[in-house]
Parts: sequence; structure tokens; C-alpha cells
Amino acid sequence: MIIILAQSATDSDIDELVTNLKDRGYGVHLSKGIEKTIVGVIGAHDSMKPMLAEQLSSLDYVERVVPILKPYKVVSKEFHPDKTIIKVRGVDIGGQKVIVIAGPCSVEGEEQIMEVAQAVKDAGASILRGGAFKPSTSPYGFQGLGEDGLKMMDAAREATGLPIVTEVMDTRDVELVAKYADILQIGTRNMANFALLREVGGVKKPVMLKRGMSSTIEEWLQAAEYIANQGNYEIILCERGVRTFETMTRNTFDVSAIPLVQGLSHLPIIADPSHSTGMHALVAPISKAAIAAGADGLMIEVHPHPERALKDGPQSLTPTNFSILMTELGTIARAVGRYT
Repeated sequence: MIIILAQSATDSDIDELVTNLKDRGYGVHLSKGIEKTIVGVIGAHDSMKPMLAEQLSSLDYVERVVPILKPYKVVSKEFHPDKTIIKVRGVDIGGQKVIVIAGPCSVEGEEQIMEVAQAVKDAGASILRGGAFKPSTSPYGFQGLGEDGLKMMDAAREATGLPIVTEVMDTRDVELVAKYADILQIGTRNMANFALLREVGGVKKPVMLKRGMSSTIEEWLQAAEYIANQGNYEIILCERGVRTFETMTRNTFDVSAIPLVQGLSHLPIIADPSHSTGMHALVAPISKAAIAAGADGLMIEVHPHPERALKDGPQSLTPTNFSILMTELGTIARAVGRYT
């Protein structure tokens, strides 16, 4: 349930309420919006909620108590009506600007990542992506360069000023990846890795949570709740396509997920047209569709030589094609009242 406080509530009132709830053994999450302060109460049994609501409603500084019937609480729009904007090294994710994250699927070497980083920055990208730890369907596939790859990403950030996002796959690597990355990415295969979600929830850095390849929107939001329940509310959702009966594309991009999620959650949502289609020719039209549907950003794979890429070459744009796309995206963004 959520407790909506009256405008007259003081910091002392809030501290008193939080202490009261914690003494009862409940989890407490505080959301201070532009107009309202809301306290989320986690852990109250259904049988106790009516009595708890009645008791809390008697407090002078409580405006009303509202039950949240959804299985996700903290990431719901009821808990935080205002849209969350996540700030990363001067970049606002979730604001009026459509943020473009770009870079190679995998960091393959210092020369490659430096070339791509400068190219995507020149084209207007705001954040650099690149994988140092790579999940491969085959155990014989390229698995990434590990910490060496992270160091190369760090050097590219120093050279360009672009924040970096990279995937973390194992609870044992969270501390290491967080040492270098500005945003920790949870990939589709780990969306339901609850131990990993709890671990990144304890790190004070933004987390990008990709939708599981076979997950419903509700399951996706519940995965985000695992992170938020550890106290980390800086979560970026990423729609990357789901697995269906269709075989012509790598996955099926669910454009409806974007406005649906925006109606259910305050978290920013971006789209990954590269992984959702697996085809470079489809990246541009799917990117435009995502922006038209209201996406807060895009994550696009760019490689200087896709034909020689160690991972996901067929879905990667060349720097030239990426630059052309960035120009085209501005027109779509302006049409829906935003900019790139």
C-alpha cells in the first residue's frame, strides 16, 4: 500500500512515520514528488491491510492510504506519479531528449572501441555501449575480454566524455563492473536471475534492465521491483523484442510495450532495435517506430566493420549509416514533441 502525505507534513512527521512502519517490520520506500510525498509500505499481509490503513489514516499528516493491487509496488506509477529522470554524467534519461546509446556489441580491441566511440559521439549519441562480458548461446562463441574490455571502455570514456553502459552477468562480477561502468546492464537471459537483481539493487548506480526474451510485461516490472526493493530506484527498462513463432527476424519487437509500460510505471523505457530484429536493414524503421511510440531512448549497435565483427555483425550499423539515421531520428522526435 502507499501512504499519500498531506502538504503540511514535515520532515519530522515523515521520520516518525517511517520509524513507526519499520518498527512493525515493514519495508519502507519514500518518494518525494513535485506535489506529493508518498510512502510505500512493503510486506503487509492482506489480512492486516484494512486495520493498518485505518490506523495510518488517523494521522493528521496523512492525506489518504491507497492499496496497490499490482504485484509490483515501488516501480508502479501509483507509488511515484512523476516520471523518473535518471542523470548519468550530465545526461538525462527520461526527459524531453530522446537519448541514443550506441557502440559495438562487444569490445574487441582498443582501436575498435576508440574508433566507434568517436564516431557515435560525432553523430550525436549520448552514451557509449560495449560488452566486456558476453553471453553466447554456444560455449565456443566469443565470451568477451573481461576486465581488459572494461579498461578499454574506460579509456574511450576518457577520450570522448561519453558515459558507458556494459553488461554484468554474474553476481561475482558486480563490484568489478560497477568500478568502471556508469550504467550496469542486465541482459535478457538474466532478467529472472533474482540473485543478480538483488546484487545490482545494492549498488548505487543506474541499472538497465532488458526484458526477458519470453517474459510478460508484468514479469518484467516485477524483475525491476527486485532491484528497487533493495533501494536502487535508478532503473532503465529496455524493450529488446520477445521470442515468438516468427523466424524472419531474430525476435519480435513489441512496440506496444512502450506506451503500456509508460502507463504502468514511472521508470524510463528505451528500445533496442538491433537485438529485436537482428537485421541492420530493420534498425532504422524500428528505431523510428519506437520514438513515435514514446520511447525515452534507443540502444543501437555500431561497428566500423560489421563483416568482421566477433558478435552480431548482421545487426550492426556502420558509422556512416548510424550518422544518417541520427539525422532522420530528429524529424520523428520533433513530430512527437521531443528532440535528439
